[in-house]
Amino acid sequence: MNSDLQGNEVTNASSKSLEAYQQAVTAFNLYRGDPIALLDNALETSPDFPMAHIAKGFMLALSSEPVAIEQAWRDLSRVRELKMNDRERSLLHAAQVLSAGRWNETARMLNLHNMRFPLDLLGLQAGHLLDFYCADSRNMRERIARALPFWSEQVPGYSVLLGMYAFGLEEDGHYPQAEDTGRKALAMEPFDCWAHHAVAHVMEMQGRPEDGIGWMLAREPYWSEEVNFFKVHNWWHRAVFHIDLGQTDHALALYDSAVRHAQSPVALELVDASALLWRLHLCGVDVGRRWDELAQVWCHHADGKTYPFNDWHAAMAFLGAGRDQELNTLMQTMRESLVDSPSADWIKRVGLPLVQGFVAFWRSNYQEAALTLLSARRFAGAFGGSHAQRDIIDLTLIEAALRGGLHDIYPSLINERTAIRPYSRMTLDFSKRGSLVKDAGLGSRTDSRTKGGDDMLFQQLNLTP
Repeated sequence: MNSDLQGNEVTNASSKSLEAYQQAVTAFNLYRGDPIALLDNALETSPDFPMAHIAKGFMLALSSEPVAIEQAWRDLSRVRELKMNDRERSLLHAAQVLSAGRWNETARMLNLHNMRFPLDLLGLQAGHLLDFYCADSRNMRERIARALPFWSEQVPGYSVLLGMYAFGLEEDGHYPQAEDTGRKALAMEPFDCWAHHAVAHVMEMQGRPEDGIGWMLAREPYWSEEVNFFKVHNWWHRAVFHIDLGQTDHALALYDSAVRHAQSPVALELVDASALLWRLHLCGVDVGRRWDELAQVWCHHADGKTYPFNDWHAAMAFLGAGRDQELNTLMQTMRESLVDSPSADWIKRVGLPLVQGFVAFWRSNYQEAALTLLSARRFAGAFGGSHAQRDIIDLTLIEAALRGGLHDIYPSLINERTAIRPYSRMTLDFSKRGSLVKDAGLGSRTDSRTKGGDDMLFQQLNLTP
């Protein structure tokens, strides 16, 4: 019987189809090339090759695209009758649950699968990505930590495992170890953009924008190739570093030349585009008509029920483009999905409140925005994305508190940010602006425009100021 590169047995694979399958998994590992096309090649040769079907199902479902998820469900339903071993059957079951939209359940299933089959690289990567989508930072680290002792540098794919471990360490707050592990992974495999981006995340979370830009520039030839699926997200990272340095013109130029240059329809890249434009908006940058193109593409990806993290970013674009009809339809669908969607809990606790908070902010209802986001952010850590991606919640909350005249709350939010990013220029700018506004008596309780702002907020929270 044939085996994959890590020694896991595979069923019904010819030598030719197995080679194409391995190329697909490697492409998936490094986010380079087109793994789906390679899997289709494998299936042309061996249509009853279960791992090729299963890998394709995972990749489609993990795209977070509603249409792709539906395709995964249809394709995987036909695989159950194929001959499979225990590992393949376990993976198939997890992929089917994922394609049904049950993200957290799939992550838990893969916990057990990964313990039983610690050399199953596809299963480890799928689980790792689900931990990311579910914002389970502890399990992002622990899932890989549990498997690492079964591996060695002699096992193909070891560097990929280190790259995943680096990102898990970063998201769990172990920054020095994360950076060291990411650099080690890249010394073994320079094209591992997941490891590269793990190091970028460390620099973002530590408030090291100068180091971050240097890191991105030094390694740009490895991550900016056309075949690199992760290049847009890495451009986003570089743009965010520029914003933290006050170089919003550089960030806007990167949006045009790299982030949306190809006008990609990929949801994960649309997320980066929305988040970047929103950050620029917070900085007072006029982004012109850029929201229009982005909102038009989002119309085909936001469904209000599959993955609320995406829907939240679609709402940003709809707000920016003034597409009230699309925004209202999205919010209505989210409300209706509270009944029967597998993501109902996410929508209720985080997705819909975040959309409501951002709507309030855009429409200058700053006190309402602050109140909503102050509550919603408590649950955002179980919602999706990275700490760096979710930072936009705190940035919007702080800005809302400042503009809404909530000066009993604003300093506390600044204290929070200063504690974790004391050298961030954005943090320092918030502090400076808050002091200037308060010293000038603008937006204070004595200002007729915001009179009683803090009192109102405390009353709504059922607290006594």
